[in-house]
Amino acid sequence: MLLTIDVGNTNTVLGIFDNQKILHSWRVKTDPRDTADELWIKYRSLVEDFEVSGISLCSTVPAVLRELRTMLSRHYAQTPSTILEPGIKTGVPLLVDNPKEIGSDRIANTLAAHEMFGENGPVIVVDFGTSTNFDVVSAKGEFLGGALAPGIEISVEALAARAAQLRKVELIKPKSVIGKNTVEALQSGTIYGFAGQVDGLVRRISDELDVDGITVVATGGLATLVIGICETIDFHEPDLTLIGLRLVHERNH
Repeated sequence: MLLTIDVGNTNTVLGIFDNQKILHSWRVKTDPRDTADELWIKYRSLVEDFEVSGISLCSTVPAVLRELRTMLSRHYAQTPSTILEPGIKTGVPLLVDNPKEIGSDRIANTLAAHEMFGENGPVIVVDFGTSTNFDVVSAKGEFLGGALAPGIEISVEALAARAAQLRKVELIKPKSVIGKNTVEALQSGTIYGFAGQVDGLVRRISDELDVDGITVVATGGLATLVIGICETIDFHEPDLTLIGLRLVHERNH
């Protein structure tokens, strides 16, 4: 079975695949101070009921990536592994100014989105994480670029930190857009505000592409907060990055 590991700035998502079917996934916090042995203990406790025959991973946190390399060499030396980084075959042309700047998770999303939703034309992936990423995928599976915006949680934290009378609130849909108290007003501005941001950027990207049949796919840990409110999102695939890691592993092994 294939273990996939997507290390983000805030959370790490792991998934177990049996061929093309994902059997289980887990979400744990990312700690850049973890050592290779600590990562091994943490991950092993999650997947101990499965026989891991391959590993595919990506990381946007350099300190964790360094320790993951050590973990692989120390504890999984005989297990076929793939690290999504420059030099790995992905089949994704990166049509940007500096391909080395593109996060490996965005490449995985591009590959999976084209494989799953690209039959009818271009795809826009909206990844709700520490930042909100808009990844634009051509009908040929090329990564065309996109947009990066502050994520939902860090925006709320920044507002609470800088405004003396405001505080962090539970991120749920309020009863109405017009908040009747501070909590509801913050919830409305956050939930409806980010939904409006997504819809606005998706529409502007679609106008620039100027083609028919654009599919919009949401993923990421915070997607469920706004996908029911956004008007432009067509599909929700929470395991998109893990599926991309599986596809990359298949191309290299």
